[in-house]
Amino acid sequence: MLNPAVRWLLLLALSGLFGGLLQVLHFPAGVLLGCMVAAILLSIQWGQLSLSPPLFVLAQAVLGCLMAQSMRPPALSNVLAHWPLFVGINLLVIVAGGLLGWVLVRRKVLPGTTALWGIAPGAASAMVLMSESYGADMRLVAFMQYTRVVIVTAVAAWVAHLAMSVQAPPAAPHQALAVHQLRHVAATLTLMLGAAGVAHRLKIPAGGMVLALLAGTALQATGWLVIELPPVLLTLAYAAIGWSVGLRFTRAILMHAWQALPMVLAAIAALMGLGLLLTLLLVLLAGVAPLTAYLATSPGGADSVVVIAATSAVDVGFVMAMQLVRFLMVLLVGPRITAWLAQRSSELKKPKS
Repeated sequence: MLNPAVRWLLLLALSGLFGGLLQVLHFPAGVLLGCMVAAILLSIQWGQLSLSPPLFVLAQAVLGCLMAQSMRPPALSNVLAHWPLFVGINLLVIVAGGLLGWVLVRRKVLPGTTALWGIAPGAASAMVLMSESYGADMRLVAFMQYTRVVIVTAVAAWVAHLAMSVQAPPAAPHQALAVHQLRHVAATLTLMLGAAGVAHRLKIPAGGMVLALLAGTALQATGWLVIELPPVLLTLAYAAIGWSVGLRFTRAILMHAWQALPMVLAAIAALMGLGLLLTLLLVLLAGVAPLTAYLATSPGGADSVVVIAATSAVDVGFVMAMQLVRFLMVLLVGPRITAWLAQRSSELKKPKS
């Protein structure tokens, strides 16, 4: 097995190769996807690496600021004016994921309540940690959750790439920084470091992203902050997010989950199918553009979808608002709903006395 220093160099080389290729092909979120693929390949073939938790939290804070940058007063007004739509669509995503997991548990597709926790559409880390207490195979849950993130992210990027190939390409979202913008960059970096520091210290789930998003949105709306994100900083954050997902796929986990792989893929495909139905609802009932609706209802990781939306020709504010509402709802009620369904499933399996 290669020593860690050589593995890091190899990861950087593979990430540059795959990420650069996807960028040349004008793939949305090419850096994130390239780094994700590179990390999966390295972890399986040459041994595992781990990303420093503070760096991952900081990368989340960068994405939180990216989301806040799009949450300007018009986007916030849109959320407030149509809050039943945002809450209703996301509640359907959560409930549909729970019911799909319930069916898989009842049909004994996977051991115990594994399917219920593994197919839950969000809060992956919380679901993995809580699953073992409810009779689930924690390694299989982790495999299902992060496989969902990888597949949904890859498909969403591919769909966005196809859609953009028949549309005018989006304007470059990030311009070269002028001297007078440096103070905005400094203020944004201060916000990121503060949010990441608090989140890491208090161990808040996805706290770096949530705190930076909430604080950044509030400060921007009041005119106290102009969020400025240098392209190099975004690129580093995209790479860190891609690595954090890809490095979770170890050879041991893959060997453990190999027999269940067809069922895992089928469950993920079913969840994505439910997302497509919600996309149609948004298009037909709310008049939302198809690609915008697809990314808004995508059951992948919010951080990955944010990157794809930011590099695609979509209504970024709508996508990020929908993903934000779902993200917060999943954090608040998702684990509770899944735990309740897991408990009910266990009770129904007990023989009647």
